[in-house]
Amino acid sequence: MATKAEKIHALIHAAAASCAAVGGGLAQAPGADTAVITPIQVAMIVALGAEHGTPISKTAAAELILPFSAAAVGRGLSQCLLGWVPGLGNVVNAITAAALTEAIGWAADAYFAEGTAALDRP
Repeated sequence: MATKAEKIHALIHAAAASCAAVGGGLAQAPGADTAVITPIQVAMIVALGAEHGTPISKTAAAELILPFSAAAVGRGLSQCLLGWVPGLGNVVNAITAAALTEAIGWAADAYFAEGTAALDRP
C-alpha cells in the first residue's frame, strides 16, 4: 500500500506528465493547450487537498493557481517565441508545461501540509 508521500508524488508527476503531453502536442496552436492544462492542474490540486484531508472545490483550486500567473506569462512568451518551430517548439512547450505543473503541485502540497499541520496544533 502506498504511503501518503508516494501518493502525492504520483499525483503531481502524473499531472505534470499529462500537461507535458498536452503542451508538446499543441505547441503550434498558441493558447490552445491552456484549455486542457488548466483543468488538469485544478484536478491535481483538488486531489492533493483530498489526500491531505482538506476538501477543496474546483473554484478554490483554480484560485490557488493565480499566484503562478507570472510563470504562465513566461510560458506564453516561450510559446510565442518558439512554439511555432516544429520539434523545438514542441519540446520547449512540453518542458515548460511540466515544470509549471510540478511547481504548482509542490506549492499546493506545501499549502495543504501547512494547513493540516495548523489544524493539528492545540
